[in-house]
Amino acid sequence: MPVIEAIVLDLDGVVVDTEEVWDRERRAYVAAHGGTWTDAATRAMQGMSSAEWARYLRDELGAEGDPQDISREVAAGVVAEVRRQLPVLPGAVDAVHALADAYPLGLASSANREVIDAVLDGAGLTGRFVTTVSSEEVPRGKPAPDVYLEAARRMGADPATTAAVEDSSNGLRSAHSAGMVVIATPNRGFPPAPDALALAAVTVDSLAAVTPQLVAGLATG
Repeated sequence: MPVIEAIVLDLDGVVVDTEEVWDRERRAYVAAHGGTWTDAATRAMQGMSSAEWARYLRDELGAEGDPQDISREVAAGVVAEVRRQLPVLPGAVDAVHALADAYPLGLASSANREVIDAVLDGAGLTGRFVTTVSSEEVPRGKPAPDVYLEAARRMGADPATTAAVEDSSNGLRSAHSAGMVVIATPNRGFPPAPDALALAAVTVDSLAAVTPQLVAGLATG
């Protein structure tokens, strides 16, 4: 395994516990706009870009509205919630600081740009990232590799010597497809599928366990 020279983090489920916030806001939009939620909807949308999941709410769940308006309204609800109470995962802030002191650090998230900025600002972490990329800024959301490849491009990093930290099935698949070394921190509320988890080089409980020492040790197996 190569020596790791850069790290890219996911946001939702890795740094902050906002998966349930997104789920709640999407459910509320669907209920208020004539749609019908399905049991498969939550997992189906994990990793989708804002354009993709907004179309899913309209086309698959029957919610009324233009996709841009759907995305904007749902994201506004998420931003309001994280500004009211930021659900940072235990040890995540300290872990980001430690990793950023040791490696160039990027972020590749499915969240809307305004949500990324609100979360990082609220956690005092904005300046710790070399770059942050929303999947709405690339052609395809996760599980496609686009958002991770764009983060690496902006950082000037080789994907093959970059580690990615992910918690969801589509996120793990995305990072692996980008050619990165994948570290899994499985989402407890929405556990990744076994085949996706098997793509990880190492699995740990949370970002707090992703230390510079652990990352450096990946090169020796």
